[in-house]
Amino acid sequence: MYVPAHFAPDDDAVQELLTHHGAADLVTSTPQGLVATLLPFVYDQERNRLLGHVARNNEHWRQPAQGEALIIMRGPDSYITPSWYASKAEHGRVVPTWNYVTAHVYGTLTVHDDPDWVADVVRRLTSHHEGGRPDPWSADDVPAKFFTGQLRAIVGIEVAITRIEAKFKLSQNRPPADIDGVIAGLRQSGDEVSAAAVEHHRR
Repeated sequence: MYVPAHFAPDDDAVQELLTHHGAADLVTSTPQGLVATLLPFVYDQERNRLLGHVARNNEHWRQPAQGEALIIMRGPDSYITPSWYASKAEHGRVVPTWNYVTAHVYGTLTVHDDPDWVADVVRRLTSHHEGGRPDPWSADDVPAKFFTGQLRAIVGIEVAITRIEAKFKLSQNRPPADIDGVIAGLRQSGDEVSAAAVEHHRR
């Protein structure tokens, strides 16, 4: 990944993205070519692993991965119009761009076809995404037999992380007045998440 110095995040920012990302793309090279599946993962920071599951009917997990697996994670992203830059009125030498947060996580893929392992991951994923809700759902809310049946329909995925390339392109290369304009423009357009990211990572 091309990462200019001003777009390189620190370790804390990368850890935050790994912990609080949305769904991510799992990409593997197989004898049939590249294969990709969009999946939610939970980050096991202590063991430096990403854990998830796929549908048993998804052929992706059956195809042997050649070399490293790649997981593409994303944070907020947004179109940036040059109309938001103070520089536009000063000299006009500005162009549109796209702001984004991403991490390319590489690692060794292991498939777990073990109900106990998969049940643990399901509970961890559920706890992670339900934790902040006023009435969180739990796997214990469904009949045990139903839960066991659902587990038979999925297979566990574990990626032991070997390296991470991350890029937080959030207008850090622009003058302060242009950054102010980007933040204001994003907020005016209703994209508070992207505005907060630009504000948080401004230098």
